[in-house]
Amino acid sequence: MQTADFLKTLDREGQLLAAAAERAGTDAKVPTCPEWQVRDLLRHTGAVHRWAAGFVAEAHTEPRPMGDAPDLAGAELVAWYRDSHRLLVDTLAAAPADLECWTFLPSAGLSPLTFWTRRQAHETTVHRYDAEAARGGAPSPLAPDFAADGIDELLRGFHARPKSRVRTTEPKTLRVRATDAGQDAVWTVRLTADEPPVTDRQADGEADAELSGPADRLYLALWNRAPVPEVSGDRALAALWQETSGI
Repeated sequence: MQTADFLKTLDREGQLLAAAAERAGTDAKVPTCPEWQVRDLLRHTGAVHRWAAGFVAEAHTEPRPMGDAPDLAGAELVAWYRDSHRLLVDTLAAAPADLECWTFLPSAGLSPLTFWTRRQAHETTVHRYDAEAARGGAPSPLAPDFAADGIDELLRGFHARPKSRVRTTEPKTLRVRATDAGQDAVWTVRLTADEPPVTDRQADGEADAELSGPADRLYLALWNRAPVPEVSGDRALAALWQETSGI
């Protein structure tokens, strides 16, 4: 996917998030994040948007702390979130392609601008799903190619970092397969006791367990928002993922 594709998705998903939050009300519980109400979801996501926009707008090359969200509720909080989202989208749209700024995940081949546009598109999509869960009713659809990209970011980005808690007492291999996103939508994740997972974008050798299903459902499952569609092999390995993979 290209930067423009991620930007279009980010724009749409943020609007859907705000609409769902408005419909649910900021006091509503978020079933997918049991400790949160919708107000917590909006404050978190809006603060992340403004934090990300700052790196892009000001070309910061070092990490900076995230700012606090305002103590708002109801319509005022929804409006603040919409402003935060619009600030981010407009900042990314105006940024130069050769932008240099800080990023925080392994992302070989991605420019900083593409990194931030992609990261915020997935951040917003996951939390849009949370907002729609609070609202009730059917969730908005998720394109298979975008969902597969999000699986790749999660496995080869977030869980390539030393802080990943997914560990096994003895070496294990987990395969992840999106069944509707093309032949390349398969990942082999090697797990050990002492190192972060190592993920290859291929089906290589035998696996102790395989998680598979449509890309959109698998994406939500790997972000611990929904059950894994299909598990074959060692089901304990799938349970281990759900217990230890939270970001």
